[in-house]
Amino acid sequence: MIGQTAELVFVPAPGMGHLVATVEIAKLLVARDSRLFISVLIIKFPFDPKNTSYAEKFLSSSANSTSTERIQFIDLPESQIDPDFNAFSLFLHSFFENQKPLVRDAVTKIVESKSGRPDSAPRLAGFVLDIFCTTMMDVADEFGVPSYMFYTSGAGSLSLMSHFQALTDKHKIDTTEFTDKPDTEFLIPGFVNSVPAKVLPGVLFDKVAVPLLLNHYRKMRKTKGILVNTFIELESNVIHSLCNSELPPIYPVGPILNLNPGGMDKRTTEIVTWLDNQPPSSVVFLCFGSMGSFGEDQVREIALALEKSGVRFLWSLRQPPENGKVPLPKDYADLNEVLPEGFLDRTTEIGQVIGWAPQVTVLAHPSIGGFVSHCGWNSTLESLWFGVPVATWPLYAEQQLNAFQLTRELGLAVEVKMDYRKGFNRGTGNDAEVVVLQAEEIVRAIRCVMEHDSDARNKVKEMSEKSRKGMLDGGPAYTSLGRFISNVMQNVP
Repeated sequence: MIGQTAELVFVPAPGMGHLVATVEIAKLLVARDSRLFISVLIIKFPFDPKNTSYAEKFLSSSANSTSTERIQFIDLPESQIDPDFNAFSLFLHSFFENQKPLVRDAVTKIVESKSGRPDSAPRLAGFVLDIFCTTMMDVADEFGVPSYMFYTSGAGSLSLMSHFQALTDKHKIDTTEFTDKPDTEFLIPGFVNSVPAKVLPGVLFDKVAVPLLLNHYRKMRKTKGILVNTFIELESNVIHSLCNSELPPIYPVGPILNLNPGGMDKRTTEIVTWLDNQPPSSVVFLCFGSMGSFGEDQVREIALALEKSGVRFLWSLRQPPENGKVPLPKDYADLNEVLPEGFLDRTTEIGQVIGWAPQVTVLAHPSIGGFVSHCGWNSTLESLWFGVPVATWPLYAEQQLNAFQLTRELGLAVEVKMDYRKGFNRGTGNDAEVVVLQAEEIVRAIRCVMEHDSDARNKVKEMSEKSRKGMLDGGPAYTSLGRFISNVMQNVP
């Protein structure tokens, strides 16, 4: 019915990268179509609450700044499952399975709140799930509504993982066999270059985790459509390949970014004030995401490299978590504990070492000229949006693949070490000593990414313009989002 309103239930995985993108696409959807209502179910990991403060702050800010009543955030009860960081993949599987009754109860309340109201009340139209939350498809089935997916990584990751899922099912391939064969190459649909094993997501080498994760991609094939946080100009070959595959309809709707992170606290104000006093494009920004940290040996090499390079810098330096504790880094109480003696004094005129970084605010600043990054997908999209070239230093998840795409496939980045894997040294094995990149390697990358008229910098500037145009009325991302909304409205039960 043309006048019928529809309610979508979003179930994002915990973690800033997933939450931010989910909230932003929810805002886009309700702004685009007045018939849409959205409930975002907030799942919380049973970790130390102090380490979720940034997520809490973001959600609180989003709730307060959302001008429409058509988006609501619903906190699910906290899980009572104790995390096992020594068998984290099994913990995650159990954790999300145990969320199912909580999601069921929350959606039941949503439906009941609409019952007895006029016909104009929104009807439950479907679930929009994170790749880690495919088990909630069972709950959607119970309510008799379709499931969709919001894929918060890039199309390259989607193509690679769905390809290996198909290979596993059809040919019984065991990706863990390539643990000690890092130079083995694979032809991945949509990729111009063959992809070496050394840049595959680490989960593909984990005998316990790989079947659990591939099952998400198996279930994903039964959804009604897949929203992907990417844009056609960035990953055109891969997107065309996905659209011609056996997957559900693909909707490249990105870049989905939170470009208005809210008011500035005291520390952010201090950072911006310092950046204001630096020349344009003169500062290299080092930041490794909400889970990124290094041991003391690597920290010393980074510090030495920054001194040797002579480049102005802003460095987000965080303390690694204790073994067996919360798997999230925290800020150092005293930076002098980990930095070389006298480093802060010697670099006081050209650099700043900080803890958690307001990344969007920093990347948007005109003094930033380069970004040494872990290549998380949100960070990748943010750097492209603001036209800041990246030096790739991946750590975990699909970040090595992202680095491969940026450097080899697209020429949009320079390499620190594309196949770096935190805690890995030889091949792609799990039992290796931690590799320490030497200062000389880091200096080379810093100088390269800060080169003012490089091919990478020029390409990033061009891609920045394309990313912005695609979101405008009539652009590819705008059109793709419209097609998704039509899909939803046509399938309202």
